[in-house]
Amino acid sequence: MVEITFVRHGQANSGAKDEESYDRLSELGAQQAAWLGDFMAENDRHFDRIVSGTLRRQRDTAAAVAGALGVEFDQDARLNEMDYFGLSTSLEKSHAVAWPSSRADFIAHVPQVLSAWHDGLIDSPAESFDAFETRIRAMIADAEQTGGRVMYVCSAGVIAMAARILMGLEIPSYANMLIHVYHTSQHRFVKAGDTLALQAFNAVPHLDRKDRQDALTYI
Repeated sequence: MVEITFVRHGQANSGAKDEESYDRLSELGAQQAAWLGDFMAENDRHFDRIVSGTLRRQRDTAAAVAGALGVEFDQDARLNEMDYFGLSTSLEKSHAVAWPSSRADFIAHVPQVLSAWHDGLIDSPAESFDAFETRIRAMIADAEQTGGRVMYVCSAGVIAMAARILMGLEIPSYANMLIHVYHTSQHRFVKAGDTLALQAFNAVPHLDRKDRQDALTYI
């Protein structure tokens, strides 16, 4: 059997405007990761492999979950997030598209960035849209080839790109999915015949409690 569970990292430093400043879990983000690990341990969730990207927020989230399960985890840079900060800065300089300052602004901003990136309208990106898509395809192929249950601890753009690949999403739907990915949410694809089918999207059972509603975060 093949089962791939993508997990978004916990909340990071959401007020940052560059990758280095952003790449650390907030106090709430660390708590979200701990709650997820505890939930999985209490419900006997097990994985044949846990792999995180190499970004700090991804590694720290994976460490919390793997630690609760009493297992080790590997790292693979192919699960790292797109360079959203760099793409946004370039788009602002070349097309005067302002940085978002609110959730509503962010919802409008993401489709503009992804469309410009996809269409080659962003000057000298650190990574092309096609290169990003190619490395996520490779991670999916690795999981299919190895088989079993794998958890990939990554970021919202990676999760949405996996959905784009496996569900044939166009850019507007890809952007819409990226916008709505909760921190430490689970997104599960299971092999059904020759196809990896979506079984769960944005699942946060570890946060589905009255006293944790404020822990449901996107940014």
